[in-house]
Amino acid sequence: MSRHVLLRRQFLGGLGAAGPLMALLGLGRAAAATAGAVPPLEMDLHITRRNVRIAGRTGVGYCVNGQMPGPVLRWQEGRDVRIHVHNHMDEPTSLHWHGVRLPSDQDGVPGLSFAGIPAGGRFTYSFPVLQSGTYWYHSHMGHQESSGLYGALIIEPAGASLLPRADRDHTVLLSDWSDVSASQIINNLKMQDDYYNFRQRSLASLPEESRRAGGLIPALKSRLQWSRMRMSATDISDVSGAIYTYLMNGEAPAQGWSGLFRPGERVCLRVINAAAMTLFDVRIPGLEMQVVEADGNPVVPVPVDEFRIAPGETYVVMVTPLQAQPYTIFAQSEDRTGHARGTLTPRPGLLGPVPPMDPRPVRGMVDMGMPMPMPMMKGMKAMGGMPMSPPVERTPADEIDDPGPPPLNVENQNIATHPVERVGSPGDGLEGTGRRVLAYSDLVALRPPPDQRPPSREIILHLTGNMERYIWGFNGRKYSESGPIHLARGERVRFTVINDTMMEHPLHLHGLWSELENGADDQHRPLKHTVISQPGSRMSVLVTADAPGVWAYHCHLMYHMQTGMFREVVIS
Repeated sequence: MSRHVLLRRQFLGGLGAAGPLMALLGLGRAAAATAGAVPPLEMDLHITRRNVRIAGRTGVGYCVNGQMPGPVLRWQEGRDVRIHVHNHMDEPTSLHWHGVRLPSDQDGVPGLSFAGIPAGGRFTYSFPVLQSGTYWYHSHMGHQESSGLYGALIIEPAGASLLPRADRDHTVLLSDWSDVSASQIINNLKMQDDYYNFRQRSLASLPEESRRAGGLIPALKSRLQWSRMRMSATDISDVSGAIYTYLMNGEAPAQGWSGLFRPGERVCLRVINAAAMTLFDVRIPGLEMQVVEADGNPVVPVPVDEFRIAPGETYVVMVTPLQAQPYTIFAQSEDRTGHARGTLTPRPGLLGPVPPMDPRPVRGMVDMGMPMPMPMMKGMKAMGGMPMSPPVERTPADEIDDPGPPPLNVENQNIATHPVERVGSPGDGLEGTGRRVLAYSDLVALRPPPDQRPPSREIILHLTGNMERYIWGFNGRKYSESGPIHLARGERVRFTVINDTMMEHPLHLHGLWSELENGADDQHRPLKHTVISQPGSRMSVLVTADAPGVWAYHCHLMYHMQTGMFREVVIS
């Protein structure tokens, strides 16, 4: 019996017999059938722009109902919603309901699914709510999202929740903010790809690199390889804490956000990454976290000390603080140049200690998609380093759409000659920390996916880019040079993504679920709306084309999306 099956059976045994569970699983479909039987939930959202001051810096901020971030929206599965959005600005805007299944013309992507909300105009989104879970909303217009136009979205289930009962419920919305305009940031990156990277490798860092590489010669060879590619192994995040302030629920880390608890209570934390460009590693020193939901879908609880969350992803974790003391929610940026901070506290005003940040990650051979030398592999094994996943079992597809490795040119700097499955790895910088860190292979779906047919077609996509020119794309082409991906309504497709770049790319497919092939069988694969493709990796998701229309598929690092890593998916 596989570990995934065993975990799921153990958990379901705690809930009771399988019969009642299956009844619960049918509630979403029953709720969808009765949508409209009760009056629709109506709300008004007013979008404005004003100057905001954060951590001593003043810049442009976008507000929803006078708030930045916007208010937490609460919907109910099985009801219709009507959201009247009023644009009080002198520029167009939009709202995209991230991860929500809805008609294509309500998805909120200007130029694809609707025309946008003009300056001084109004638009009413109207659709049935067919799911539950933790999601979020944000602008899909220009750079508004990077300047605060986002908020949390919580959808209550129509029946009994599959999540463990909680005594308290807090939303933890992570983001990055700068007083420097997004257009200026992109211009700086195009002028110099490591413009915000002040932590280059030096002579002083060579001894540690030699230890990790298994000797001085392999370390020097690694440096030469990176030099030939004109790339930096320490270029972890394109934009760093040099200009970013990392926020938790809109609060800077000096004081941070606080949430109350009573000792012994079970506290639900709904963690959302609304950042433009930052992956966060989240932990609460002194508290174990139980991951119970990923991207709105319940999973068998996974006990962890830390998890990585990319822009676009959401996780729900349960914690049970037993002592009447403050506990710090610590979210460090992947490049270790800053952090967001919050506090779980038994009474207002108490702040917990802030732990030191981990050492910065350094990219290696695996991130380049190259085979690792034997000394390095032995060194990593001895250090408890990066776990490599076995190849995912694949059923033969009837048809494979494979463009082959993209050429090396102005739009593509690298080809991953040996991409590996990395769903078993928590990510660069998180191996060998001594902490239990979530990996995608840990996610076991609590309910089977709705479609268990094998795919009839495989579409292979290469993630490509040129850091020096700051151009990103799929298959060596940016968006303006690429046509749409056409799917037939109802077909079952495998998307296989090969990451030829040395950076993580959180890929978000609008309107559809991505069923992650993480080593689980067809009953336990998790459904996600945003999936991290790790550097130099190969990863596959199954998609059922059950929603007709035009949908966006893109990297959720904003400046990657806006400089080319974006495609249209047309279902007809």
